[in-house]
Amino acid sequence: MFTGIVEELGTVERIEPQGDALRLTVRATTVLSDASLGDSIAVNGCCLTVAELGEGTWTADVMQETLDKTSLLGVAPGDRVNLERAVTADKRLGGHIVQGHVDGVGTVLARTPSDHWEVVEIGMPRGLGRYLVDKGSITVDGVSLTVVEAREDSFTVSLIPETLARTTLGTRQPGERVNLEADVLAKHVEKLLAGGYLDKLLADRAGAGNHDHAGDRA
Repeated sequence: MFTGIVEELGTVERIEPQGDALRLTVRATTVLSDASLGDSIAVNGCCLTVAELGEGTWTADVMQETLDKTSLLGVAPGDRVNLERAVTADKRLGGHIVQGHVDGVGTVLARTPSDHWEVVEIGMPRGLGRYLVDKGSITVDGVSLTVVEAREDSFTVSLIPETLARTTLGTRQPGERVNLEADVLAKHVEKLLAGGYLDKLLADRAGAGNHDHAGDRA
């Protein structure tokens, strides 16, 4: 699990195609301070497993499923990427609960700068919008952000100078692709509603309440 607070910008060192997969090697500093084989590190919001450690680098195997559903297929040596280690129990949850499981790839549509922040509009795949609400949470390339305006097929976010300077979102231009992960809590609520679980729970509670009142009258 992650929080969507990027720890550092890494640099793609090497890409090794392997048919239906690839090996991705990233140069980094902060995330390697306590890294071990098997650890999880999010790369642009994609949870990857450390398969190999080098001198100032780490390598992960990226499967076809990940390549099909994220923007990692398009990365190249020299690209900067957002990195975050898996959260530990003693750390503050500075962003929101992020799984590192990308729901779809969006596209930067527009950037509107101002004196102190920048508003970015991002287009999203069909069906993802149902999880977004104004002032809700969304993960963009691994960055936990607050939705300013949720639209039918896009949304806007306001990026503060810290986010612009410390993540890839500071340089993403219209037309570029970004990984999106919706708030997992919204997905659970959707499943509960779709399965009728909430109605059953309310009915059970109502029944229990009536039973208690009957007992009081007795």
